[in-house]
Formats: sequence, C-alpha cells, structure tokens
Amino acid sequence: MTTVDEPDGPLPDRTLSRPLAHIAQETTIDPRIPALVPGFDAPFFQAGLAGYSDAPMRLMARRHGCPFCVTEALLDRTLISGGKGRTREDPDLLAEQCGTGDLEENRAAGLEDHPIAGQLMGTQPEEMARGAEILLDFGYEVVDLNFACPVKKVKRRNRGGHFLAHPEEAIAVFKAVREVVPDQVPITVKLRRAWDDTEAMTAAFHEVFDAIYDMGAAWATVHCRTVEQRYKGPGRWSFLTELRAKHPDRLFFGSGDIWTAQDVFAMLDVTGVTGVSVARGCIGNPWIFRQCRQMMAGQAPSEPTLSEQRDVLLEHLRLSTELHGERGASKMMRKFGIRFAKHHPEGNRVKSDFIACDSRAAWHRVLEAHYPTDQSTIST
Repeated sequence: MTTVDEPDGPLPDRTLSRPLAHIAQETTIDPRIPALVPGFDAPFFQAGLAGYSDAPMRLMARRHGCPFCVTEALLDRTLISGGKGRTREDPDLLAEQCGTGDLEENRAAGLEDHPIAGQLMGTQPEEMARGAEILLDFGYEVVDLNFACPVKKVKRRNRGGHFLAHPEEAIAVFKAVREVVPDQVPITVKLRRAWDDTEAMTAAFHEVFDAIYDMGAAWATVHCRTVEQRYKGPGRWSFLTELRAKHPDRLFFGSGDIWTAQDVFAMLDVTGVTGVSVARGCIGNPWIFRQCRQMMAGQAPSEPTLSEQRDVLLEHLRLSTELHGERGASKMMRKFGIRFAKHHPEGNRVKSDFIACDSRAAWHRVLEAHYPTDQSTIST
C-alpha cells in the first residue's frame, strides 16, 4: 500500500518568482492537454494510489474540482485472467497492494468518473499490450504505464520501478503497447527520477524518457524521488526544473511533496512542469482540488467546515459501502478516516474513534459525536 506518512524532513526549495496568489491567478492549462483529453481543464489531477484510489475516492475528488483521475495500478495478468485468481497470482504482494488492484473497484464509475486513465503494471511486452487493450474495452480514455512503483516485491518481479534500471525493457513494453493502442488514445507513463542517484541510473532515466516521447507518449508524470528512496526524505524539485530546461516543449507533470493547494502552484512556478500530480496529499482531502480552483479564480482557498467534512464522509462511506459491502467499506474507510481527521480541531481523538469503527453504524456514531449536522454544504 502507498504510505501516507507526511514528510519526515525538509521540503524542497520553494523560492518563488512572485507572490503565490499571483502565480495561481496567472495559471492556465496548456491547451495541448484538453486537446488530448477533453474535459481535462486544469493543470493538476489525482494520481493513482495503491489501496486508495478506487471509484469512491475518485468521485469525491471530482465533485470538488478534480479534472482527471488515474486508477491504482492494475496487473496485466489480472486483467487477462478477468480478475480471477488474483490472490493466487501474487499472494505475497497483497500486503503491499501495488499492482493488485481489484478490477471492479477500479472500473470507471459511470459518466461522472471521466476522463480517467487506467494504470497498467506488468513485465512482458505482449502481456502489457493485451492488458492495454482490455483497459480500452473498459472505457478508459487514457492508458497509463507504471514504470515507477518502488515496492520491493514489485521490483523483484521486474515491474514498476524495475524498468528505470533496465531501459531496454521499458522501451520494449512501451513499443508493444503503442502498437496495439489506437493513435488517438493517449498513452502516458509514470516515472521516478531514476533508480538511484548514480550517473548510470540518471542516464537510464533519460534514455527511457526520450524514447517514450519518440514513440508517441502523450506525457510522462515524473516523481522527483528515486525508486530506492521510495517515499523517504524530500523530493528533488530541482530535477524537474532541470528536466524542463532540457525539454522546454514537452508535456510532463511533476509529482512529489504536494500536500496543499499552495504546493501545486509552487511546483508549477519553481519547476516549470506542465501540471502537477497530487498523490498522498489528496487522501482524505478532496478539498485540495476546490482550493486550487479557488486560487486560480483569485479567491482565498477555503478550509472545509465541519458540516462539509461530515457530508463528504457520509457520501464517501455510502459509495464505499455500495462498492465494497458494509464490512469491506468499514475496513477501507478506516484508512481514509485517519486522514480526514487531520481537518478536525480534535484530530487525534477523532482519528482514534475512526480506527475503532467496524460497521456502518459505528461510523455514524462517530460522525454524530464529532461533526455538526446543520448547514450541510456538500459539493455536488
């Protein structure tokens, strides 16, 4: 599962060119993005998050201004087998959850859940190509290839971040997928800045980065940590700045150390990326997308009221129950409750109560105890 720990060290340098409010108001989306993906109308999106970014999370983000979402990574062999035998295919990966997403949980949730990218993970070019075809049959507008996942067991199976140490394999996979996906369907790639900080691995990153654009990638999303670094320590925004200087015209999104709406515009200004992928910072925080749009409109970003938090929690729980059943939703929502509680003035107490929830009734009791019922303002 993607770790949700907040930064354990100093954040990257964020020396801005002008006041943040001015940066936000002057921010627009590169017109090439909505031309490729109609409806993608703002320079940020919700990343695919292993164990989190199911349909309920995506829908709550969209209702608060998120223009585009990515599913968690789906394993090519799971797609090919129709979702059968998922636990047998990779039983020791289930604890990590990266690349073992359930097909039904990640299927687009109706017309409201678009535009959307299906994220694909695997090893063999021919299996990745078949998996991409299946994603298109499911109705995804974009195919996103995961060459970034840093989970150790994923790397040992020559998936995810493994490709950044083996550029020839990454290139073979992209080529196979591009050959079966129609030209009008964008293929995007999730990368990290390298396997590690050695010169050889930096060169390998650039070999992959250049090759995917030469073969027709719409854009890459580049996380500014290495694969070996996983999520520890600060990301290196300066790498994104250097990448933009080297490729002034390419579309690419930045990722890493985005916790607030202000961080989105800081990354845009400091690095020059086309847009920003919001990952751990949007767990239990769909309001980050509303706040980004408010800042672009020249407004102060508004924090969610307790009644707004209650409404979002109720709706997220309802959607999760429809998808996972009551028992599954109660377990799933505990992870979100930990993050939602950070917005509450008695966050530690609320967090403890959420962790103890084991039924829908228990969830309602916590909401009754800690969140007011008046002035409901759920975003629709």
